[in-house]
Amino acid sequence: MKAAVFREVGKPLEVEEVEISKPGPREVLIRTAAAGVCHSDLHFVEGLYPAATPVVLGHESAGIVEEVGANVTYVKPGDHVITCLSVFCGHCEMCLTGHLSLCDNPETRRGHEEEPRLAKESQTVHQFADLSSFAEQMLVHEHAIVKIREDMPLDRAALIGCGVTTGVGSVFHTAAVQPGSTVAVIGCGGVGLSCINGAELAGAGRIIAVDTVENKLDMAKTFGATDVVNASDVNAVGEVRELTGGGVQYSFEAIGLKQTAEQAFSMLRPGGTATIIGMIPIGVKIELTGAAFLQEKKIQGSMMGSNRFRVDMPRFIDFYLAGKLHLDEMVSKRIELSRVNEAFADMKSGSVARSVIIF
Repeated sequence: MKAAVFREVGKPLEVEEVEISKPGPREVLIRTAAAGVCHSDLHFVEGLYPAATPVVLGHESAGIVEEVGANVTYVKPGDHVITCLSVFCGHCEMCLTGHLSLCDNPETRRGHEEEPRLAKESQTVHQFADLSSFAEQMLVHEHAIVKIREDMPLDRAALIGCGVTTGVGSVFHTAAVQPGSTVAVIGCGGVGLSCINGAELAGAGRIIAVDTVENKLDMAKTFGATDVVNASDVNAVGEVRELTGGGVQYSFEAIGLKQTAEQAFSMLRPGGTATIIGMIPIGVKIELTGAAFLQEKKIQGSMMGSNRFRVDMPRFIDFYLAGKLHLDEMVSKRIELSRVNEAFADMKSGSVARSVIIF
């Protein structure tokens, strides 16, 4: 099969022929239909997070089941599925206490002594986020997928696999935004726009979008923002505090930078909660004013929107088909796999919400 392989930090991905194994007892072989190009992939390309190489990147995807392992009963060939990097074992402490997105049980992966899922000329090609969706096929554990209704377009379903679940889930589950409340979202890429959409669905009374790119702020209005702040023109914290008469009850950082994480905390009113969704580079430390904690301000992280993806994703599809989740507007470009490096360049320029690879 053809796959986009990452071999060296800072170097373009190369589309190569890669071998894929047959499904093990609890594994599922999927024909990839679509894969979103997410900022998380770019973090690894740029070396902000370490990755074993060579590796096939990609983790936001949807497809059709081609073959299942002997013990798989959840899906059958022909089923439409969304993948999710929150692969869960189902019986560890995290899973049993309802924190499936924090499960990291290695039993959902193949062991070092087993044949690798991906290989090239007898060399292991590593699997990214237990998925590797920049490829014509994926071989995954059965707990990495959710079966979906077949009237859902797969190019938009793919977005639910990461960006939408991360953004909407952080609003619903991690922060539990209350109806009528004030919300600020810093960063209006795919995840930030989903966060804005989630805040609208949650019934937030005021939703302030913050970015430095004007066309992204225009798009934020389509997704539910009631106000926009161009941080290249004004002090974002001061503007948000002025708009809300003292700060917001909930803020979300959807970029992954030290400065914006600190801004998310600074724009809170007393008792407010800042949720960091962006992937802040390893080793970066966040500085906060200690006295602010006397006002019961809180800061927290969110992993994939604290999701329960087999419950959440079908509901998100229902929201989309009812016209409440704005996935059509999020797809800026539909491209072939050979243009994956172009998609990264577009992402860095801020000119797209999401590029989606169509297979």
